[in-house]
Amino acid sequence: MLVNLKINNFALVDSLELVLGNGLSVLTGETGAGKSIILDAIDIVLGGKANSRMIRTGSDRSTVEATFQINSNLNQWLEEQEIDPLEENTLICSRELAIGKTNLRSRSRVNGVLVNRQLMAELRSRLVEITAQGQTVNLLISEKQRDLLDAYGGKSISKQLSKVTQAFETVQQVKRELEKRIKSEQELLQRQDLLEFQLKDLNEVELTDANELEELEQERDRLSHVVELQQLGHQAYQLLYEGDQDQPAGADFLGKAESCLMEMTEYDAELAPILEMVQSGLAQIVEAGQQISSYSESLEADPERLSEIESRIRQLKNICRKYGPDLADAIALQQQLQQELAQITDGGQSIAALQQEHQFTMDKLTQECQKLTQLRQKAATKLEKQLIKELKPLAMDKVMFECRLVESTPTAMGAEKVVFYFSPNPGEVIQPLSVIASGGEMSRFLLALKACFTGTEQSSNTLIFDEIDAGVSGKVAQAIAEKLHQLGKQHQVLCVTHQPLIAAMANGHFKVEKTIIEEIPQSKNKSKKSNGSSSIFDIRTVVRVKLLSDRTVRAEELAQITGGHSAEDAIAFAESLLTKAAKYRDSQSN
Repeated sequence: MLVNLKINNFALVDSLELVLGNGLSVLTGETGAGKSIILDAIDIVLGGKANSRMIRTGSDRSTVEATFQINSNLNQWLEEQEIDPLEENTLICSRELAIGKTNLRSRSRVNGVLVNRQLMAELRSRLVEITAQGQTVNLLISEKQRDLLDAYGGKSISKQLSKVTQAFETVQQVKRELEKRIKSEQELLQRQDLLEFQLKDLNEVELTDANELEELEQERDRLSHVVELQQLGHQAYQLLYEGDQDQPAGADFLGKAESCLMEMTEYDAELAPILEMVQSGLAQIVEAGQQISSYSESLEADPERLSEIESRIRQLKNICRKYGPDLADAIALQQQLQQELAQITDGGQSIAALQQEHQFTMDKLTQECQKLTQLRQKAATKLEKQLIKELKPLAMDKVMFECRLVESTPTAMGAEKVVFYFSPNPGEVIQPLSVIASGGEMSRFLLALKACFTGTEQSSNTLIFDEIDAGVSGKVAQAIAEKLHQLGKQHQVLCVTHQPLIAAMANGHFKVEKTIIEEIPQSKNKSKKSNGSSSIFDIRTVVRVKLLSDRTVRAEELAQITGGHSAEDAIAFAESLLTKAAKYRDSQSN
């Protein structure tokens, strides 16, 4: 419940504080007196769209603060948002608008904590619901009518709607996969042909060793130079091991050195390490000679093997040119192509499988939509009965109302459109609400609709009506007044009205008026009067709000609303309205 509203430098308001109570409160005043400014301030403090024109002329900032009395459920929600609740279940929302160098700055706070627009919008829906006659435009839209029906249906529809949305998203995902697969099928087949051709080319070569080409080139060089290798091997053998008198071998020289060192070590043992080195060298030369001899004897020309090697080398070099630059790269590519081909042929679902899955998800969506339709139909039947019941006291005894579900293609919101059909007068054919309802009828329709949500989870604690009585008078106005009073028994209701019948019914009556004041300008420059004399004051228009607690003063205001003056007959009529309203409230409280 909104218990206090403080407004500073907002539009035509310089400074204003409004204290509200339970039940029905009304704002009255002449057209243009500034009643809408009060509602705009409430809208702004709860996250409404702001602009620089809302800041009072001559000021660079504006502030609005709203204090609410809340229940424990909302306190729990605040804790979930990491906002500390205040004592005595109090919630304070504030918003500051400031003119910056290039744009309008805005800051919203809840219990002193800075919050974003998304959180403020979520909080707003839990605190206040503002209804204006201009809302009828939205009410004529089928999607809005569907949202209202779903809200009326409560948790069961909300839960089923979530299932429908999830099922629809699954359908869309499978559909995208299917379309993608169909679109890429030709490209995949072309890619598959290329992969198979390349793999055939690589597999035929039977690549296993990344060093094969280097080893084959070495073997080819050896087989190509057998004669040279034999000759050089014989020469090396003779130089190392088997010399003659003209040219002794290396082993002969080392053998003589060994003999000398052996004699020397008999006289000097320190030469033993040198002797060991010579002996080791001699043994190695002898071993090297024997191995080079064996190598030379093993060499044998093999033209057939040489031809095979040269053919294989050409084959491998061709592979390297196509898939290289070396065999290691070609082998790695071969493995990669095999994996990619496996993914194309085995890794994904076939088109037929995806089509089957798409049909399955469509069937699931249809099933969930059917359940949602049943719940909506049940809620529609209940809403029809209750809305007609709420409309009858509003001078619409013979009204007909139907909430029709029109079948449509399944979407995330279900498989039907919701259309409100309405006939306010006997003998008229029932037609869509957008076709037949007049302004006054729509006012009553909106009020009755709000009454249908009374006591539901979707209903806010504070209901605000902006000229919901426009276009009505007489019995209809009285019926609306009584309906607003009934709403005020379960909610705090704030209503801007021009109807004395409704104003008389209120528990709290506020008069909004404009007045002219003199104030010291914020600018250092003094204003000039037209006669040339100076003044430190500016003439300004401001909005003031007065609580009409005195019955006489209140009767005068009702008389003003009724006849535009305070004549005796108008005052008498106003007094009768207040008396009649008091009796009605008393009768309803028993």
